[in-house]
Amino acid sequence: MADLPIQSVIADIRSALANVNELVLEAPPGAGKTTCVPLALLAEPWLEGQRIVMLEPRRIAAKSAAERMAELLGERTGQTVGYRMRMETVVGPTTRIEVVTEGVLTRMLQDDPSLDGIGLLIFDEFHERSLDADLGLALTLESRKLFADLRTTPLKLLIMSATLDGDRVSELLNGAAIVRSLGRQFPVALRYGDAYSPQQDLISRVCSTVRQALDENTGSILVFLPGQAEIRRCLSRLSEDHFGVSVVLAPLYGDLSLADQRRTIAPAEEGCRKVVLATSIAESSLTIDGITVVIDCGLSRVPAFDPRTGMNRLDTRRVSRASAEQRAGRAGRLSEGVCYRLWSESQNNDLLSYSEPEIAQADLASLCLQLHRWGMTDPSELQWMDTPPSAAFQQATDLLQKLGALTTESGVRSISSHGELMAGLPLHPRLAHMLLKGRELGHTALACQLAALLSDRDFGPRGDADIQLRLDILNGDVAIDRQSKSLVSRLQRQQQQYLKILSRVQTRLSPVPETVVDPGLLLAFAYPDRIAKQRRERGCDYVLSNGRAAVLQESDGLCAAPYIVVASLGGTAGSRDDTIYLAASLPVSHFDVALAELVDVNCTAEWSEAKARFVAERRRSVGAIVLHTETLAKVSEEEKRRALLAFVRRRGLAVFEWPEPVLQWRARLSLLRQLACQPGKWPDVSDEGLLESIEDWLSPYLIGVNTLQDFKRLDLAKIMTGLLDWPQQQALKTLAPESFAVPSGSAKKIDYCQSPPVLAVKLQEMFGCQDTPRVAEGRQALVVHLLSPARRPLQVTQDLAGFWRGSYHDVKKEMKGRYPKHPWPDDPMTAVATARLKPKPSPK
Repeated sequence: MADLPIQSVIADIRSALANVNELVLEAPPGAGKTTCVPLALLAEPWLEGQRIVMLEPRRIAAKSAAERMAELLGERTGQTVGYRMRMETVVGPTTRIEVVTEGVLTRMLQDDPSLDGIGLLIFDEFHERSLDADLGLALTLESRKLFADLRTTPLKLLIMSATLDGDRVSELLNGAAIVRSLGRQFPVALRYGDAYSPQQDLISRVCSTVRQALDENTGSILVFLPGQAEIRRCLSRLSEDHFGVSVVLAPLYGDLSLADQRRTIAPAEEGCRKVVLATSIAESSLTIDGITVVIDCGLSRVPAFDPRTGMNRLDTRRVSRASAEQRAGRAGRLSEGVCYRLWSESQNNDLLSYSEPEIAQADLASLCLQLHRWGMTDPSELQWMDTPPSAAFQQATDLLQKLGALTTESGVRSISSHGELMAGLPLHPRLAHMLLKGRELGHTALACQLAALLSDRDFGPRGDADIQLRLDILNGDVAIDRQSKSLVSRLQRQQQQYLKILSRVQTRLSPVPETVVDPGLLLAFAYPDRIAKQRRERGCDYVLSNGRAAVLQESDGLCAAPYIVVASLGGTAGSRDDTIYLAASLPVSHFDVALAELVDVNCTAEWSEAKARFVAERRRSVGAIVLHTETLAKVSEEEKRRALLAFVRRRGLAVFEWPEPVLQWRARLSLLRQLACQPGKWPDVSDEGLLESIEDWLSPYLIGVNTLQDFKRLDLAKIMTGLLDWPQQQALKTLAPESFAVPSGSAKKIDYCQSPPVLAVKLQEMFGCQDTPRVAEGRQALVVHLLSPARRPLQVTQDLAGFWRGSYHDVKKEMKGRYPKHPWPDDPMTAVATARLKPKPSPK
């Protein structure tokens, strides 16, 4: 331990923690902070015999750290140093240092919020910003405030990280001191590739670079890939090269068993080199002996929660600069090394400084449940590095309510007794709910099998989404290849662990109706939002209860199922349809009993766009899925009225057939309203005004309306006239008459639909009229269209006297020869108006 770089700052760490209760330690990978710091602080006076609890982001890192510290003390794990993780605990009565995975801390806080007996809490590799670490830190800070006066010694915090925005963490911890260790890092030569886009053939580039690196270097190689699929493809491609015993290909990802992970990180045998194909799990918390070469594809796969759909998606994203530096640093721990980056140097400058934390992009259901168990419904009341996004948190709350984990009384939301049981199980709330419901129905074993399957990667064949096939494999009814046997064995062990956990759950089983239990039913408990209905018989496209669309492959046998439950699906952002990867058929009979609480029964009275008519139906539905509809023979007049009015508001006044006289009537009324003519307070009959007051004028006439034709047959003249009382009707005729009596004696219609209103009349019929015609108590001059004998406009004017004195003479010169039978007097203001031709001369 003496030659590890962290030793140079151990004295600073001791001194700081002796005087303050919070400290931030920045030390690069390989500095020795994980194993040296807890041991160095074990005998500090301020600890007073209390325990040190250190959080690790991964199970293999927790176990390796505990074993290494125990080895340094010459002991076995479970003595001075122990560990806790999901499904495995190795601690004893003399244990002073506990290394735990991050989710374990949350359960410790829920069981004992004061963390009595713990003197120091260490968050290791905090830069990874896992959801559990962020939640654990927020709850710890709240716990320290709540129990500060009750503890005899303060709970101290140490945040350790390799690459971290230490100033932000320090600010969160009330300006905590920062200790930095430079570490020991040998030079790493960076070799950039050509400009690269994710659409290019990643596998070919990686395999080609592995061959190049084996030729150019002598050490073992660590290859960073986005996920398991790329790892398996690269393993398959590289295996065809027949490197021989001198090169060992080894995968490394989170779903591998601990035993397989330990074999991967162990030193290569004498005369052998390793090519470790890893996900981002190998960035910091694991030390792989013998690595001097790193090949970085520059991508990582992270779960991203989409609040719009309520589902997680795995997004492949470019790594941050901090991650890229950390990956490259793995090549320089033992000696000078080299890092091959499969992107250009200019692209490197465009990388984000730090990766987005999981809390900003993940499913928050587990976090939401733990906060409600803590007694807090608003996450903003806690101190966070990054506050949980409100949309994702609301989605999580809605899901937990569907699962029965939350209850609301008098407007106050709190965790239910069922939610308490769910929160105590080390699974996602969906699976915890499924296990409890399976136990309630007496089918614990099947529920545990499904939980095990859904907690690990899918090993079933592509193109067959039926989860029953996976169950048959687990039960030994279907033969599998050698590669899948270890995974199946792990799942079987996982099932037994879940059975053991459930056996300890103390709850009284309520009698339930006799129910045939199948995988689909249990999955429906876990995924009520992913119950799906076939769009067409034996089709491969489905609509989910959350409203999303999803498809099976056409060859999939599940296409015969009218209803399914989807456990796993994926797609791309903005895509209309998702692809279903794992599902089970769901007998429709379950909606009558076991899933009855998911079924909403609604009587609807609405306008059907598909049928173009009013319909009244009783619907049984699950979310967006309609299970059954039944036409209702009777519906109340009020329900029908509301439905038809809503339709008209949505469609607008175009649903009616407006006769020209009614349009003119509305325009006359609008003019008087605009000019505020007596008797005042004219109703607003514009489109907007009528839609605003639609309930007042349309409601009495909707009883017999069922179709669009019925709307068009309504007597709008009668309906509109009803908006005015008798004095207003008479005033309308006087103030805005339908026609105007011109000097020739004819009554000419006024077009009020134009603004200003228009009077169109033959020029000869206006002889002798010097004043422009007006309406509305003289407040509105009409626009006079003086027409030719062919009824074409000769002049448009609001100044008749000016026209007779001026432009008329030019019109007369042009028109007299064209229309000689019509009068064109020299003095039109004294001429007699006429609609007739000139009288014929008397015979001599």
